[in-house]
Amino acid sequence: MPDAPDSPGVDRHATDPDLGEVVVSEDELVRRLAELGAEISTDYEGRRPLLVGVLKGAVMFMADLARHIELPVEMDFMAVSSYGSATKTSGVVRIVKDLDIDLSGRDVLVVEDIVDSGLTLNYLLKNLASRNPATLEVCTLIVKDGQQKVEPDLRYVGFRLPNTFLVGYGLDIDERYRELRDVRTYVGP
Repeated sequence: MPDAPDSPGVDRHATDPDLGEVVVSEDELVRRLAELGAEISTDYEGRRPLLVGVLKGAVMFMADLARHIELPVEMDFMAVSSYGSATKTSGVVRIVKDLDIDLSGRDVLVVEDIVDSGLTLNYLLKNLASRNPATLEVCTLIVKDGQQKVEPDLRYVGFRLPNTFLVGYGLDIDERYRELRDVRTYVGP
C-alpha cells in the first residue's frame, strides 16, 4: 500500500515546481544544531541565557536549538519587518512585536533565521544594546555570503550559503514552506 501524501517520511512537496534543490538536509540541520547547542552550553556555563527569537522565521530553529542547549534558558520573541511580501529586504525596519522581558543585566542571545544584507539585524542589535543587557550575541542559522551591506558581529553561524532565495525550516515566501524539514532553493515566480 503506497504512503499517503501526509505520512511521515513522505515529501508532499516533491513535485512542487517552485522548489529547487535541497541545500541543507534535515540530517545536516540536526547535526549542526547539536554542535551549536554544545558550543553555546560551554560558552554560557553557569548562566541562564535569554534567547530572543526573531519572528516568524526563527521559531523552528530557536525551538530546536533550545533543546540542544544543556542549560536553563528563557525565551522571548520580537517581530520585525523589512521584507513585506518581497524576496529582497527593503532596508526599512520596523518593530511589529516587542519583547516582554526586560533585558537589563541579562545574557541575551539573538536567534535569527537568516542574515543577508545585515541591515535588519544591525538595527535590531542597536535597539537591543540600548536596553543594557550584560551581553548581546547572535546565533543565526544561515548567512548568505556576499550580501552583507553591514557586517554584524555573528558569534554563532549554522551555515554560510550562496545568495539564492531559500525556503524551509522556518524560511518562507508569502508564509509558505516554513514547515519543510530542510532548506531548499525557491525557484518560483
